[in-house]
Amino acid sequence: MRKYLPINTQLLDGTIRTQFKKKLAERLEAPHVPSAQLRGGQNLYKIKLRQLGYRLVYQVNDSIVTVTVIAVGKRERNEVYHAALQRLDK
Repeated sequence: MRKYLPINTQLLDGTIRTQFKKKLAERLEAPHVPSAQLRGGQNLYKIKLRQLGYRLVYQVNDSIVTVTVIAVGKRERNEVYHAALQRLDK
């Protein structure tokens, strides 16, 4: 089983960080996007940077109105989605 490091946005290129920040700001206004919802419940959603191949997985908690970034990474072999699920299981 693969182990995942804590999310360190400093490892991401500045362009990628900027694009994710912009998309997250938009999602804070309306975080429940049906087309971006991941299967399996837990209020998980994704943001895709298609051209760069990066994904960001976030969780919405309506009771305290928060959006928590769970994982950021490349889509390759769905690793970012596996990392998100592994972090939620801890």
